[in-house]
Amino acid sequence: MKKHLNTLFVTTQGAYLAAEGETVVVKVEREVKLRLPLHLIEAIICFGRVSLSPFLMGRCGERGIGISFLTERGRFLARVQGPVSGNVLLRRTQYRNADDEDFSAEIAASIVTAKAANARAVLQRAVRDHPEAKGVEGTKAAVRTLARTINDLEGPVPLNVVRGIEGDAARVYFEVFDHLIIDRDNGFRFERRSRRPPLNAVNALLSFFYTLLAHDAASALEAVGLDPQVGFLHRDRPGRAGLALDLMEEFRPYLADRLVLSLINRGQVRAKGFETTDTGGVWMNDETRKTVLVAYQERKQEEIRHPFLGEKTTVGMLVHLQALLLARFLRGDIDGYPPFFWK
Repeated sequence: MKKHLNTLFVTTQGAYLAAEGETVVVKVEREVKLRLPLHLIEAIICFGRVSLSPFLMGRCGERGIGISFLTERGRFLARVQGPVSGNVLLRRTQYRNADDEDFSAEIAASIVTAKAANARAVLQRAVRDHPEAKGVEGTKAAVRTLARTINDLEGPVPLNVVRGIEGDAARVYFEVFDHLIIDRDNGFRFERRSRRPPLNAVNALLSFFYTLLAHDAASALEAVGLDPQVGFLHRDRPGRAGLALDLMEEFRPYLADRLVLSLINRGQVRAKGFETTDTGGVWMNDETRKTVLVAYQERKQEEIRHPFLGEKTTVGMLVHLQALLLARFLRGDIDGYPPFFWK
């Protein structure tokens, strides 16, 4: 199991990262801004015009430190990793099972059930904490609809039906997402989910966190020997990490969506911290991005009791534990894949 360490986010444009012994050094205009021991780093994520020395890339590859490159606005570009050391038998099992539509439907149904349950829990908490909020009756109706969605996934369900249910559940959830924004004077509104590009500040935050979560999921899967590209709910598509997207589904409401709402409702981010491009896309400015990244790292350090294992862990470790449980299921060590349910 990969230890939950730190992710180094580099957002300063023109930064250059190099290795000095067992240390990574971050320089800006040849001035050293940061030194950090390599053994304290789990991953490096670079935003925009950031470069690394080939020697540092090699060191990271040897130590299993993933490197991801994103645009300055947070769109994923590429990922660099070292030699794959996963169990070839596990990956062959993964590939065979991914070709079996009934098997894929079983895992997909578990994932979508957890995603719907966690989305429902987000809405229930909002109703409990703010019973007088705008649209609370609509939110309660969405809670009831999601409960029926979970029931619809019981028993064998064809894969195409599972995917349709997932889409319907996401639509119901996001139709009331705007009601969860409590401060109506803060300039944040949510009408519908939009991506590539996000068309408002809330969507910009959601897309940014989903990108970070996908990176964490891919790293977790690689750590246990699974191929992040070959999924069960998300079918094969060139350039798409299907299994990483599968794994992150159950964490979207709990980790990403809740954090977006916390940042907005607590006033940690402001509408003026976002910019609209000529094409209509909305992106956060550098100061807001740094605030968001700090909040993401702090949330990952919070402690939680894993609902299946019954052990205390950190939020950041959850995705690694779920990757391990998925690998155990594929090996036949456990009877089913237990997805993450937020309690």
